[in-house]
Amino acid sequence: MANGADLAIFDDPVAQSLLAAAIPARLAYTAQDGTPRVVPIWFHWTGDELVMAGPPDAPKVDAIRAKPDVAVTIDDTVWPYKVLLLRGTAKVDIVDGVAPEYRLAACKHFGEAQGNAWADQVGQMTEQTGRIAVRPNWATVLDFETRFPQALGRRMR
Repeated sequence: MANGADLAIFDDPVAQSLLAAAIPARLAYTAQDGTPRVVPIWFHWTGDELVMAGPPDAPKVDAIRAKPDVAVTIDDTVWPYKVLLLRGTAKVDIVDGVAPEYRLAACKHFGEAQGNAWADQVGQMTEQTGRIAVRPNWATVLDFETRFPQALGRRMR
């Protein structure tokens, strides 16, 4: 795990379902003033990185560059809850145009035609995007059927 999480967890059916769902992730990072932040954000899973994007002048871009350790939660809202939790080190790159993964995330959320139209509109508002790629160094799945948060799981034995 020193160089990354055991990516086998991402082959789990619960993880696959969450990674494919048209729901936002929740990205937790440390802001420039040292306080924690959590923001909802679209994402695309490449198979080894969770990629998010936004305007290059968004506060999270500089904050994550300064302190790249982040946590991400992707979860649904239907009982029994399904949750993918991961932590990792984020790498921020400023890319010309709309980051390809942002376009893929928009298509996942809106469908291909509307997603591409959305990404094109974003591309007209900004010449660059901040591409945030998280390579997990820890990950787990909770399904509240067989896999529970640790403290609760210990009490259920």
